[in-house]
Amino acid sequence: MSLPSAFRMAAALALAGATFLSPQGAPPANAAAGAEPVTLGPSGLPLPRFVSLKASKVNLRIGPGLNYSVDWMYLKPGLPMEIVQEYDTWRRVRDAEGAEGWINQSLLSGKRTALAAPWQQGKQIEIPLLAKPQDDARVVAKLQPGVMGSVESCDGEWCRMSFDGHDGWIAQSLVWGVYPGETVED
Repeated sequence: MSLPSAFRMAAALALAGATFLSPQGAPPANAAAGAEPVTLGPSGLPLPRFVSLKASKVNLRIGPGLNYSVDWMYLKPGLPMEIVQEYDTWRRVRDAEGAEGWINQSLLSGKRTALAAPWQQGKQIEIPLLAKPQDDARVVAKLQPGVMGSVESCDGEWCRMSFDGHDGWIAQSLVWGVYPGETVED
């Protein structure tokens, strides 16, 4: 097993609580992926787009097929993934850390989830989940960077999300799993 693969496996086991490390402490290079032109893939769906993992064990392969070796195994259902390419029933995905590989479409869901500011992981900050989509609204909960939540809707500036039973609003710029300016309706 290569050093990067061993590191990812150890990180997945240690961070199975849905948090991720960002090696540089900054948003991944694809954080502004909303600026990329949207094209339609062979499925007729837009590329790139966000989805989530359907299963509790998902293999990330180095190529689009079962004959390709497994580079990484995800152990947390619901993790957001960005689909960047399609080939037959396989989807090339990117995770919040920027790791890329292929996952069979049957293991992916259209249910939208997102991570709260995973690029802030390891810093002593809390991300406010607010009662209303306003900066001065009452704080419903304080989130740790990297925590995963379900996306209920986004208006291009704010996302209504649920984090472990706490519902509220979070600035869209503070989530990985929704493009800047994207509107999402559940």
